[in-house]
Order: sequence, then C-alpha cells, then structure tokens
Amino acid sequence: MKNAAAVKPKRDNVCLRTLRSINDNYNILYVLIGLFVILSFAATDVFLTPTNLFNVLRQVSMVSIVSVGIFFTLVGGGIDLSCGTAAGFVGIFFSDLIVNKGVNPYAAIVLGVGMGALVGLVNGTLISYCHLAPFIATVGTMSICQGLSLLWTNSYPVLDLPASIEYIGRGWLFGVPFPLYLVLIVYIAAFIVTSKTKYGRYLYCAGGNAEAAYLSGIDVKKVQFLSYVICGALTAVASIILCGRLDSAQPANGASWDFDAITACVLGGTSLAGGKGNILGALLGALFVGILGNGMTLLGVNSNVQTIAKGVVLVIAVWIDTARNLRANKV
Repeated sequence: MKNAAAVKPKRDNVCLRTLRSINDNYNILYVLIGLFVILSFAATDVFLTPTNLFNVLRQVSMVSIVSVGIFFTLVGGGIDLSCGTAAGFVGIFFSDLIVNKGVNPYAAIVLGVGMGALVGLVNGTLISYCHLAPFIATVGTMSICQGLSLLWTNSYPVLDLPASIEYIGRGWLFGVPFPLYLVLIVYIAAFIVTSKTKYGRYLYCAGGNAEAAYLSGIDVKKVQFLSYVICGALTAVASIILCGRLDSAQPANGASWDFDAITACVLGGTSLAGGKGNILGALLGALFVGILGNGMTLLGVNSNVQTIAKGVVLVIAVWIDTARNLRANKV
C-alpha cells in the first residue's frame, strides 16, 4: 500500500508538469484544436476529406519551412522581412538555370539553396557587422530581391520545369506528399540544433541578452549572422518546393511568406524580443495559419477579407507576446 501511495503522486506530478508545459509553451495547441473543430462543423462536407487535408499539409509545408528560418532570426534577437521577395528571386534564378541555361536540375537545386544562403549572408553581414537595424537591412534586401526578380527575366515567368522538379512539389512517397518529408527533416534538424548543440544555446543567450552573452565569451555577431544564413537557405528550399508545385517560377512567388512565417512563430510562442521560443510551437503556428486560410477559402470568404483576418491574427499575436514580456519583466 505504501509503495502504491508513493507512486501515484509521482504520476500526478508528471501529468501536472506536462499540462503546465503545454499551458506555458503551447497555448496555440488549444487554439488550433478549436479552429479544427469549428471548421469540421462549418465545412463538414469538404474540410475533413483526405484530399483537402493533404492539400492543407502541402500548402503549409512551405510556410512551415520558412517559419524555421524566421524562428532562428527571432530567437537570435533579429527579424527577416525579406523572405517573401527572396523566395521569388531564388525561384526565378533556380528555374532559369534549368530551363534557359541548361543546368542539371540537381545542380540547380544546390545553386538555388546557395543563392538563398547568399541573401541571408548579405542580411547577416549588414546586421551583425555593419550594425544596421534588422528592420532596415532586411527591408532593403527585400527591395533588392524584388528588383532582381523582375530584371532577371524581364518580368516574365519561367515555365515548363522538368518532372524531377515537379516531383518535389507534387510527388507522393509511400502515400504521403513528398514535401512533408522535407518538413520533417527540417524540423528534426532544427530541434537538434536548437536544443542539443552549443550553437542553439548561444542563439538563445544572444537573443535574450546580447551584452551578457558577449561578456560570457559568446561571439554574438557570428551567432546572429549564422541565423540569417540559415533563414535564407531554408527560404530557398521552400521556394524550390513551390516552383515544383506550380511547375513555374514567378517574381511574386512566396510574396506573403515573411508575413505568414512571422505570424506562425509569434502564435507558437516565439518572442519578438528574442531569446524565447520553441521549434514545435513554430510548426503549430504554421498549421494554424494554413488551416485558417484553407477554412476561409472553403467557406467562400472574400480574398481581401482573408488578408484582413490574417492581419488581425498577427496583431493579436503580437499583443499577446507584448503582454507576456511585460508580465515576465514585472516578475
């Protein structure tokens, strides 16, 4: 009897700790479940069909990957507003290499990801070593990428990508859309980097208190610089998936990704003040953004109203983040 009585409180404590962890770090999970239930009743005939659910996951896959990149920059104390136009430029660059320059598709993928990393490198250099504010530096890069996208092909889209690229965006593997495997790989890698490596610990320290991190011997500039390179490379991966899905590249591809990814991260508990957040929260936030957009489309909501709704969601998410930070500072 004593043993049974001793074991039961421990189990209760584990359950309580789990619930507290969800309440503290994954509030978005409750909102996501609520949205799923509402749409299940509001659009019963179409929302819960396998075709639509897989379609949602395909759409979410790209924003999910970009959200990981944004997550790194936010946790490091910065922000990247150039992801949307960078995705368009990388898509044009990558697709033009294949269709018009005759480059092998797999080599073009490597070069495309490299171009995305180069955009991140420019952002990281401007912010970490030239001391520009992240907002100014990435808005400048956003404008540059937009102009390059239009100049590269004289504002024309690049069409007729090969089947190997289409497979990346449209293919299936073992009954699951291929992009979901890429999302899984990216999130597992991001989880390992942020929670199991020295760089992950340094990233949180640099974002939480850059001066204290510097005095502790952390190379804050290098840590933040690498977060932008990672963000640029992951944006390129998402852009390549989109090109395969659309069988084309256009300058406007991914135009709203920066907005959607920031919304997803903040909804998932990543602080705009830096130093706080978890990678699973970013994924749940991306799922919320994707399901919300899909649900509004199924319900016939005007596209302009959808844009307004997403803006409202972002404002509410930022307000919650601000209130959370103020409460933490008071404590």
